[in-house]
Amino acid sequence: MIELDNLSKHFGAVRAVDGLSLAVPRGELFCFLGPNGAGKTTTIKILCGLIRPTGGAARIAGRDVVREAAAIRPLIGYIPDTPFLYERLTPTEFLEFIGDLYRLPAARVAEERRRLFELFGLADKASILIKNLSHGYRQRLVYAATLLHRPQVLFIDEPFVGLDPYSIRLIRRLLREQAQAGTTVFLTTHILALAEGLADRIGILSGGRLAGLGTLDELKQASAVQGPLEDIFLRLTGREAL
Repeated sequence: MIELDNLSKHFGAVRAVDGLSLAVPRGELFCFLGPNGAGKTTTIKILCGLIRPTGGAARIAGRDVVREAAAIRPLIGYIPDTPFLYERLTPTEFLEFIGDLYRLPAARVAEERRRLFELFGLADKASILIKNLSHGYRQRLVYAATLLHRPQVLFIDEPFVGLDPYSIRLIRRLLREQAQAGTTVFLTTHILALAEGLADRIGILSGGRLAGLGTLDELKQASAVQGPLEDIFLRLTGREAL
């Protein structure tokens, strides 16, 4: 479902992504880990068509992210680390707006909105201005809006930032259910303990290149570290001494 072939992105002399090759199949929950500045967000932005690569290729469902960007957009959902919301809309109005962007029929939007608001505990917040919602409810609304068109691939950059334990459990369960239903989930997080218990496979990025790739057991074998993911991460990214 996701294919990267020698993908590169340079910002002047900085090689943010440097010859990255990777394949993620349909229905996999893939955690993309790395220290700050490793190239994780840049990679996601390339896959979402927000920036162009310097070299190599990237494909979603077999379609090139540069040449076929318009065809790819209905297939994907993207949640950045700092999502934008129109604060003077209500949650109901915001989902109707998102439905219009995807040209979804009004009846389908209404049906999906009811389902998603129930799922995320937003039913009693439906008519409140977004600016008056707490951070946790805003994050839930972002997920509801992103799932409205039922994307085949879900990109999430830091899904657990600022969430309370209940919301974290809700999002973890949701992501696992999405993957089991066939959605490919590609996420980044700095909370390694959550990634350890959530991911089908893990990719560890360092300096724009893959330092490790595989299941937790495969990463333990490759790194010669039998401890938790945090120890493996520090070994593979060369930060063990820190």
